[in-house]
Amino acid sequence: MIVVEHRKELSYLLCQAAEIEHLAMCQYLYAAFSLRTEPGPGLTAEQLPAVERWRKVILAIAGEEMLHWALVNNLITAIGSAPFVSRPDLPHRAKGYPPDVQFALLPFGETALRHFIYFERPVDADVADPTEFVPAGGRPAAMEPTELLPRGQDFLTQGQLYRSLEGGLRHLAQKLGEPGLFIGPPWAQATPRDFHWPDLVAITDLDAALQVVERIVVQGEGAAADATDAHFGRFRAVLDELLAVKAADPTFEPAHPVTAAVVRGYEGAEPEGPRITDPTTAGVSDLFNAIYDLLLQMLCRYFAFGHETGEQLTMLASAAVGLMFTAVKPLGMLLARLPVGEEAPGATAGASFQLAYRASFLLPHRRVAWIRFVERLEETAAHAGSIAAGGADRVVLDRVALALRATAERLAAEIEPA
Repeated sequence: MIVVEHRKELSYLLCQAAEIEHLAMCQYLYAAFSLRTEPGPGLTAEQLPAVERWRKVILAIAGEEMLHWALVNNLITAIGSAPFVSRPDLPHRAKGYPPDVQFALLPFGETALRHFIYFERPVDADVADPTEFVPAGGRPAAMEPTELLPRGQDFLTQGQLYRSLEGGLRHLAQKLGEPGLFIGPPWAQATPRDFHWPDLVAITDLDAALQVVERIVVQGEGAAADATDAHFGRFRAVLDELLAVKAADPTFEPAHPVTAAVVRGYEGAEPEGPRITDPTTAGVSDLFNAIYDLLLQMLCRYFAFGHETGEQLTMLASAAVGLMFTAVKPLGMLLARLPVGEEAPGATAGASFQLAYRASFLLPHRRVAWIRFVERLEETAAHAGSIAAGGADRVVLDRVALALRATAERLAAEIEPA
């Protein structure tokens, strides 16, 4: 049983939940980006519509993970803690989580789908993780109510974690009183005004908090095993379709041969996957990760709510979401077809979602933060233009550079003179 006796432990577990939603979103996007877009060996023109349909399903689920991440950050803010946008590097194998909570960047295929199904499984579903994922380490020891310092606790499914958070919210609301627990201002939370998700509500009391937890559980983690509209059921439907197509055509290959390759290690550590040696791929990979890092800074700034006006917050949210579609998605799909190089002949890179550091993404002062955003947008646009590429690759990079510069111009107009 998960113990939530203090606000600090509740905050710790909510931050862990935010990490989990973030990691899940990255592995889903990687798989979606890996799907091919044109017919060729292993993929006929008649099979292509199914591939596009699967991509849409996975991208929609990744979008809902983003919603869950935002809802969790609303909860974190509501109880008086800072927004949490960081996460462990990928692959992530049981470092601080229970030993069977694992994440990896996998190409679309049977292994990836079975791993996603296992991750999203309801408590009553009898499914196993693929054999590639071997639980590592022991389970966290049970926490005593008398413990003062926060730490990770044991759970089997995401649904179980969220149901435990629900119990913790009820307990602390009774212990501290609802006004004593929900001390964060509602204006410091994300709402449909800026992100257009009707379910993204500000949390001011226990009922609103419990509704948020219920929404997350029902939509994906912990829904009943026969719920076809939950993440679990939707991934299972895609797997059934994939197996049917492969049974009819054993040569069917819907995904690029992506492997989790990186340009360099993480904070001085040696990379776990192949190293990207192709110069064009390396340049695009660095560009993708720099924009991803910038998006996290923008979102952290949005949730931190410093001295921005309502219109400026809407602009910041619009800029971040816009870059997801005009930069992250096209670059992720481009990387899925670019070669790794000599360390992995025949393999393509894919988007590594690598963070150069694991620290706070908060830029605390409004004017300084917006100057930094504009500066980085201009730097990444210049980098996109400097990458040696031709043909369709050049078209993608030029469009991304154009979107980056347009976003920089919009934000720069809001920076007042010193």
